[in-house]
Amino acid sequence: MKDDIKKSTIILHLEEIRRRIITCLVALAIATIISFVFVDDIRRLLLLPAGRIELIYINPTEALMANIRIAILCGVVLAMPVFVAQFFAYILPALYKNEKRVFVPMVFAMLFMFALGVLFSYKVAFPFTIKFFLQFATSDLIPMFTVTEYISFATKFLLVFGVVFQLPLLFIILGSMNMVNAALLSKLRGYVIIGLAIIAAVITPPDAISQLMVLIPLWILYEIGILLVRFIQFRKRKTR
Repeated sequence: MKDDIKKSTIILHLEEIRRRIITCLVALAIATIISFVFVDDIRRLLLLPAGRIELIYINPTEALMANIRIAILCGVVLAMPVFVAQFFAYILPALYKNEKRVFVPMVFAMLFMFALGVLFSYKVAFPFTIKFFLQFATSDLIPMFTVTEYISFATKFLLVFGVVFQLPLLFIILGSMNMVNAALLSKLRGYVIIGLAIIAAVITPPDAISQLMVLIPLWILYEIGILLVRFIQFRKRKTR
């Protein structure tokens, strides 16, 4: 009898997961179609930080595939509220009240920091990097970017900063779990900076400017993380 109840419960959970995945896929499909309709405007938006440059394509299918790629990426962004809503609807009933107080703000904080990282990249880091490379253009050396290469470079650059800006939240989690402390993080600063430089070299194009544009924010976020852990430790000492 217990086995039948357990089996029935598992089937119900799987059915709920299936329904929520289908809902997410439908939302993604609709958002992608909408994005494809406005793909020219989206591409101009991605070109804006670079100033006046023209994109080319060098094979018959490249322009279409680039447009589809842009539409899918924008579709994911537009459908994100549906993804989050479906995730919350599935996970929240299983959480205790105290877990909800931590989990819900943390998810929204992650989304906010991701958006902040992308915005920082779009407004500051990416324009600086692309304009730096355009300075090497001369009358004999004309910059000509294929649409695939430019879109790939731009989207990777923006997404990297979105992920990088999650670092302070990671420190908050580790500090709350007493897995790190401010004194240890300060002591390890030199080693961490070397590690961050390696990470920047791996996740960015092979040039020093792009790597510095990722390394410097990473270093600043690391220092912010130390301050946040120090604040968490202060709060814990105060409540004892």
